[in-house]
Amino acid sequence: MTSVAGEGWFSTPSLRRVFEVLNVDGGEVRVVGGAVRNSLMGLPAGDIDMATTWRPDEVAERAKAAGIKVVPTGIDHGTVTLVIDGTPYEVTTLRRDVATDGRHAEVAFGTDWKADAERRDFTINALYADARGEVFDDVGGLSDIETRTLRFIGDASERVAEDYLRVLRFFRFFAHYGNGRPDADGLRACARARSKLSTLSAERVWAETKKLLSATDPGRALLWMRQAGVLTEILPETEKWGIDAIPDLVAAERAFGWMPDPLLRLSAIVPPDEERLEAMAERLRISKAEAGFFSRWVKAPAIAATTADTAFDRLLYRNGAEGIAVKLRLALATARRKSEEDPSRLSETAALRRLLARAEGWQRPSFPLSGSDVLKAGLAAGPRVGEILSELETLWVERNFSLDRANLLARLETMVRSA
Repeated sequence: MTSVAGEGWFSTPSLRRVFEVLNVDGGEVRVVGGAVRNSLMGLPAGDIDMATTWRPDEVAERAKAAGIKVVPTGIDHGTVTLVIDGTPYEVTTLRRDVATDGRHAEVAFGTDWKADAERRDFTINALYADARGEVFDDVGGLSDIETRTLRFIGDASERVAEDYLRVLRFFRFFAHYGNGRPDADGLRACARARSKLSTLSAERVWAETKKLLSATDPGRALLWMRQAGVLTEILPETEKWGIDAIPDLVAAERAFGWMPDPLLRLSAIVPPDEERLEAMAERLRISKAEAGFFSRWVKAPAIAATTADTAFDRLLYRNGAEGIAVKLRLALATARRKSEEDPSRLSETAALRRLLARAEGWQRPSFPLSGSDVLKAGLAAGPRVGEILSELETLWVERNFSLDRANLLARLETMVRSA
């Protein structure tokens, strides 16, 4: 018998409380999906989702009677969230699909655990653990976990047609949990349905893409996405640019202790073309903050490994550190791989690392003067105020920020007298 009873998360008082409240009067609740899957794979459990034979209104009533906070997060679709000691548990009534259109599903509530399992996407996501920790598997998920096989439940084409987002989920889950080659039936189903991705909301596509790019190593998944025509469908910018930079970037992340960054990884596989990136951001409904990341990256100057610190500081001041740091990371990933092939290039890698550290620790100095200083010096309000201030700031930057306020005020007085 497979069990998760020995996992630390399974014995927490808050989870035991959910079992205690809902495993009564003939009803039952079980942990389902990610927490079970991850525990069996030796990974952190993450969020704990639960499935129950109780209808959502009954779950809410019983939880409230027990003094548990109830949040009706998706009650029309059978989901309520119970919050115990600050920990949320999504509890969803067992369901079966009545009708689907590729984006939304009409469901009916039920009490059949097997029917609920069969309506889910992948076998490894359809495992349930009861109050004793015993794992129930009606779709072959346990054997797929052993081989790290990502497989649709039942007919792959039917599962995809129920929700076309499953095309992207297939590659995302393969990136996180798969091994070897993707399941052939699943790959074919996703390739055939790739044009249907255009029917999905941009927000759903972008969210799923970011999750895929957050995997420890998304390289193989991206390769198969390209082979299936899916990558070009959602990111046409990558078609002629390619994904060859990903292995170098992943290797650099491991070597230098960088956290996986989906935006950095995306910048590695799209062209540094401002117009195209703006179009990509608009198409995918990328947030302003994320669009700003790409804008700062593409506008940042290229940095040579031989750049002196003083010149580098001036570039940081004029361009900002974030975009420059992105360019340095991408350059460092490439340089690191080349230095493995040619040890004479190790000095380039070391120099780029030093510049990156300088950029990441950069604090922009504050220019000591303001427009009011120019006015106090006797210059009348007008365009010349800004011009003089700009000239002094340029001088201050070129002198490597060494001129103090007193020195700048003295120069200001001279400029005003001659104005």
